[in-house]
This record gives sequence, structure tokens and C-alpha cells, in this order.
Amino acid sequence: MKRLTKQNNNMQSGFTLIELVVVIVILGILAATAAPKFIDLTGDARSSVVKGAKGALDSAIDLAHAKALVVGVLDDTISVAGASITFVNGWPDADSISKLVEFGDDLVLSGAGSYYHVSAVDKTECRVTYDLTDADVDSRPLVRIGDLKEC
Repeated sequence: MKRLTKQNNNMQSGFTLIELVVVIVILGILAATAAPKFIDLTGDARSSVVKGAKGALDSAIDLAHAKALVVGVLDDTISVAGASITFVNGWPDADSISKLVEFGDDLVLSGAGSYYHVSAVDKTECRVTYDLTDADVDSRPLVRIGDLKEC
């Protein structure tokens, strides 16, 4: 800090421009290195993968159902996209749905029609599940996602 004197003996004190610039640069460097530690986006990325999987399952279900209606099959096995798909009430069964969708290494099949994110904090919540239990000819199967806060 530098003291400036005027001719009338009034004292003024303050920071020089260089000192202010140095402090701003140091604060910028600290902010750039510390911000990624405080802003963790991996949970958001995992939940987005699960949401994308839900969309893919919804589309696969609808396309397979459309094929079953065109062919006239409600409870039988037909070939869809080169895979043998078993239908129940015109909808693909839980074992067959995994043949219609292909996910990357982020999602793991953990049972009939249920996928969880491989690096999730809680694998019982960060998941998407195909539920055929309440589906009939007129009502669509449900695709549920877990509590994505636990991803």
C-alpha cells in the first residue's frame, strides 16, 4: 500500500492498480481450481442416462407393439429387428425387452426388464424398470425410473 501526499498535507491511502490486478488473478486461479470440486455433475449425468434409457424402452415397446398389431399377434413369438420376441397381450415380455434395446456400458441388466446404472450410489434407486404386470390388450406396460436423487 502506498501513501500519497498532496501539497496541502492531506494523506490518502489506497491500493495500487498492480496490487488489485494481482489479487484478482489469484482469486481467479483459486476459483478455477476449486469450482470443479464443489460442482459435481456426475450424479446429474447418471440420472440423464437413466432418463434416456426410459425413453429408449418406451420407444422399443411402442414399436414392438405396432409390429405385433400389424402381424396380428397378441400372445406368441415373432421376429422383430432380427430378434425373437415373445408377446403377452400384444406387448413384449420382460425377458424379450432386452433384445430390443441396446445400452452402452453404463447400464447393466439386473433382471427381467430392469437396468441400473453401473456407477450409481444406490443401485436399487438409480434404475429403470419395465413393468408388464398391469398391462393388457388396451393398457400399455409401465416403464418406471427410481429415485434419481440417489444416482
